[in-house]
Amino acid sequence: MANKHLNKIFLSASIPYEERDRKFYDTADIIAIRDAVRALATVVIPKAQLIWGGHPAITPLIRFVLEKMDVGLKEHVTLYQSNFFRDFFPKDNFAFEHIEVTRTNDDQASSLSLMRNEMIGENNFQAGIFIGGMEGVILEYNLFREFHPNALIFPIASTGAAAKIIYDEMAIGRDERLENDYAYMALFKDLLKL
Repeated sequence: MANKHLNKIFLSASIPYEERDRKFYDTADIIAIRDAVRALATVVIPKAQLIWGGHPAITPLIRFVLEKMDVGLKEHVTLYQSNFFRDFFPKDNFAFEHIEVTRTNDDQASSLSLMRNEMIGENNFQAGIFIGGMEGVILEYNLFREFHPNALIFPIASTGAAAKIIYDEMAIGRDERLENDYAYMALFKDLLKL
């Protein structure tokens, strides 16, 4: 069971697909997305709890970081997945002790909506980090703002895609480092004060 006393950090991230909406793919920096996810996991996992919704390009990155750390840190990660995708769960999922599998609704969209509502609404997050991504990252950003109006929010604009769109539309809280700083480990340590 996850440690309820750890600060909780939410990660919303994905790598855009070329065949989906080009507005995400055309600005995505795939290397920066991967570097940012690995750096965030490296900074957060030893000192807080990292919570994210499973994505086949993101979960293996977090698994890689966790495997390089002390095995006693497994309580510091929580992976959410919708039961809708049970037959397609990547093998990386099974490396995590704490997986929250949400129930299946009638279709993919409503199943994902349920998962996002449980993941974001049932945790008390101190911060939300948004990296790369597509429409799902924007949905999660809006939901996160609704449930956690006082939490820190950091769209990592340097990773492009949805995170850049979110950053560009922010009225307050813009920080040039989110656009220009690719030294992600140092950036996350400073932003999250961990």
